[in-house]
Amino acid sequence: MRTTKDRIRHTLGFEIIGLIIFAPLASLVFGYDLQLMGVIAVVASIIATVWNFFYNLLFDHAMLRLRGDVRKTILIRVIHALLFEGGLLLLFMPMIAWYLGITLWEAFIMDIAMATFYVVYAFIYNWIYDKVYPIP
Repeated sequence: MRTTKDRIRHTLGFEIIGLIIFAPLASLVFGYDLQLMGVIAVVASIIATVWNFFYNLLFDHAMLRLRGDVRKTILIRVIHALLFEGGLLLLFMPMIAWYLGITLWEAFIMDIAMATFYVVYAFIYNWIYDKVYPIP
């Protein structure tokens, strides 16, 4: 298992590098100023971190109540990931629409693009992180 220090390094590295890559890329792709995309990226990072904590706590309690166990099968992991992203979408989409003055549909498309970026980024980041900092 990884140490607490290692987990903190992993999380901070993930968020900081993600922000450095995402904000300029989103600014280029969506045509908004870097400052606007930077604010959205930082707020998204905070919302995702807080949502992650509470969502996993609620999900584990639900699993304990329904199954008596918190171990996840492949199907439960897929459901867990989909519900996490769906909840994050519901939390974040109205904020994007309001902040940028766009429709909920436009915010939905932007949110899907952000989620796609972060899924790919998470895969690459975690793969490289495990190579640079192997599990002891």
